[in-house]
Amino acid sequence: MPLLRFDVIEGRSDKELKKMLDAAHHAMVEAFDVPESDRYQIVHQHKPNEMIIEDTGLGLTRTNNVIVISVVSKTRTKEKKENLYRLIVESLEKECGISPEDVMVNITENSDADWSFGNGEAQFLTGKL
Repeated sequence: MPLLRFDVIEGRSDKELKKMLDAAHHAMVEAFDVPESDRYQIVHQHKPNEMIIEDTGLGLTRTNNVIVISVVSKTRTKEKKENLYRLIVESLEKECGISPEDVMVNITENSDADWSFGNGEAQFLTGKL
């Protein structure tokens, strides 16, 4: 059920994008205990001048490999969120060679009534999910 949006600087190949999405999905499955088939991911590619992702004074060194991952999900515990952040950067570094300094993640929470997966129904409310 979590929806992940990836904002990246254009120039990655289809194969690189697939590896990035797979790595993040595996982290999501482990951290949030979602089914393997529960996969909703969208990639938006931008020109370099369309993404300004600074370090907020933390001393992070950003490159053109920077990724902003925006997650929309029902409420999760602080521990699950921290585990997700850690697993995402570990997986992206191992599978894609992306530095943890280049990965920014944010989570927006919502409730069961905020989702319709199709057919104009709120499947979490109707009991179908």
